[in-house]
Amino acid sequence: MNIIVCIKQVPDTKEVRIDPVKGTLIRQGVPSIMNPDDKSALEAALQLKDQFGAKVFALSMGPLQAESVLREAYAMGADEAYLISDGKFSGADTWATSSTLAAAITKLDYDLILTGRQAIDGDTAQVGPGIAEHLGVPHISYAEEIRIDGEKVIVKRQFEDRYQMLQAKMPVLVTALSELNQPRYMTPGGIFEAWRDKEVVQWSRDDIPVDDGNIGLKGSPTKVVKTYPKTMKEPGTKIETDVDESVQYIVEKLKEKYIL
Repeated sequence: MNIIVCIKQVPDTKEVRIDPVKGTLIRQGVPSIMNPDDKSALEAALQLKDQFGAKVFALSMGPLQAESVLREAYAMGADEAYLISDGKFSGADTWATSSTLAAAITKLDYDLILTGRQAIDGDTAQVGPGIAEHLGVPHISYAEEIRIDGEKVIVKRQFEDRYQMLQAKMPVLVTALSELNQPRYMTPGGIFEAWRDKEVVQWSRDDIPVDDGNIGLKGSPTKVVKTYPKTMKEPGTKIETDVDESVQYIVEKLKEKYIL
């Protein structure tokens, strides 16, 4: 079994700040990490490797610095790693990103594709399903449990108030929740080997069989007009009085707001 795991390097959102003038993210001095949902997807792949002897391919699209998360994937147990990096891919929205990743995936043999549900720097949850659509394979999202039964993938899918059990014949794409598992730590030997002996294969635009109209900023139908931080609400007022006066107070406030 060959498993491809799509991994994104993201800024640690606990440290992110926004330029008040430009409305853009300030990335200087902000640490980058492996996207948490993607790390759970990687752990799921490694568990299947432990169980069935699967081969795990880690795939990422981003700047050259994204190589570090692929080295981390190696240190956790991945077998091969590929980085899609080219200035022509910059500015990609979810459509262009999924188009590029899907085209890259066609260069590899796969039975199962795992991605995180969503990235913490975008929260769209669109790239995984988009890859599946471009490849023409079924997909199951919001996976909280993944099992393999012969050529079938059985997934316990999470909803807000219930679960759904789904199965699909491979090849199939599954998006993982962070609740799917507890990712393993890198071992000292794995870290040493990942940075000394392992190769991260780099693919540029010329290596990816994708239409130029579907990549980068020009191939992105989504346009971000402005980014701004969430404003803090003013503290509320606590009123302690009897029921009748409380009702009258609320009615008056609703009238002030033209709600009544």
